[in-house]
Amino acid sequence: MPRFAWKQHPFRLLLYLEWILLGIALLALFSLLLPFPVAPSHRLYHLLNLRGKFNLGALVSIALLGIIGLRLPFGSRLVRGIYISIGFGLSWLAVLLGGRAERVFPALLLIVVIRACLLFPWRDRIIVAILAYISFLSVLIMSFLRIRPLGIPLGRTLPLPMRRLPSEDLQSVLANLALNSAMLFGLVLAFVLLLVGAVLAEHQSREKLTAANHRLRQYALMIENQATLQERNRIAREIHDSVGHALTAQSIQLENAALFLTEDAEKAALYLQKARQLGKEALQNVRQSVATLRNHPLQGRSLKILLENLIEEFKRTTGIEIESEIELFSSLSGEMTTALYRVVQEALTNISKHSEATQVVLSLKENEMKIYLQVEDNGRGFNPADNTTGFGLQGMRERVGALGGIFSLTSQPGQGCRIKIEIPLWRAI
Repeated sequence: MPRFAWKQHPFRLLLYLEWILLGIALLALFSLLLPFPVAPSHRLYHLLNLRGKFNLGALVSIALLGIIGLRLPFGSRLVRGIYISIGFGLSWLAVLLGGRAERVFPALLLIVVIRACLLFPWRDRIIVAILAYISFLSVLIMSFLRIRPLGIPLGRTLPLPMRRLPSEDLQSVLANLALNSAMLFGLVLAFVLLLVGAVLAEHQSREKLTAANHRLRQYALMIENQATLQERNRIAREIHDSVGHALTAQSIQLENAALFLTEDAEKAALYLQKARQLGKEALQNVRQSVATLRNHPLQGRSLKILLENLIEEFKRTTGIEIESEIELFSSLSGEMTTALYRVVQEALTNISKHSEATQVVLSLKENEMKIYLQVEDNGRGFNPADNTTGFGLQGMRERVGALGGIFSLTSQPGQGCRIKIEIPLWRAI
């Protein structure tokens, strides 16, 4: 934000309230049915007075106060302070030139306080409100003491019955009226401060909520894009590791077959048979990848049934025996069901591709505190420190970590691989 800038009034409701108060001040100014008793020597008043009904200077002051409220200064504290001081000055000028302070002045001071609430924090708002109250008390005292700046009485002309009262009684009545006016204006001032403060706080809360909502949408879009990118990387790695490998090997076999086609037909036929077998494997891998992408594990079925179907399909396609033990008693959340299903699916996929195992043991159990998952095979194993490109293992760790669980992998060359997972039960339900 620049150091100083003028902006339109940010709250239409408060602007309309200012216009209402300006209208009240103008009505009070026009309500002079009889001219004030003015000393003949005050030529300035006669110069500014229009037809003895209302004061042109007071009217101009009120109009200027209304016009400067259409735009408010923001940025420089000094400029904001000068702006509020001009508001006080125009309010005083309207009263000094037009009189009727008990009717005109409160409305003008409230306008200045409302604008101060828009421009300053609470401490400065209270200071401006105190200055407004002191100004009102000053006018009351001047009116009570019958002080007439420029020869214009600040108070109203007393009715004839009140003027006939004894001096002591009249002073007592005027003092009570002034006290009541001071108390009433103080209450109205406090109410306006609280009202405008509540409006501003509600507006700021809505702005913060809107900004937070916008940030959440951005985060959701970013996470969605990141998830899409990760899925693309996984698909690319899947195609590279399975289909790409099979097609590369098939291309080599076809080249060998072409070399021996004229010299050794039997050997060329053998290479062609291997190429045909590799083509079938590539096609099977493509179908399996597409089925994995299209398959959604959450279809109204329990995790136990989903895992049993996955195990049967694994046995049928790989020929590897699986010994499974699934003991679940709680109704798991969709997030937990998806995570466990995908972890088991990824573990079995890795076993079928890389382990050369002949037997797998799968255990999924639940107690009062946690859910335990273990997948172990008797394959060739590997050194976990050398596996720097394992996207599948990283994906399993991330899924388990998102649920507050613990993921551990144990493997050595020639000794198989064991995956153990622990997830708190309170995150699973």
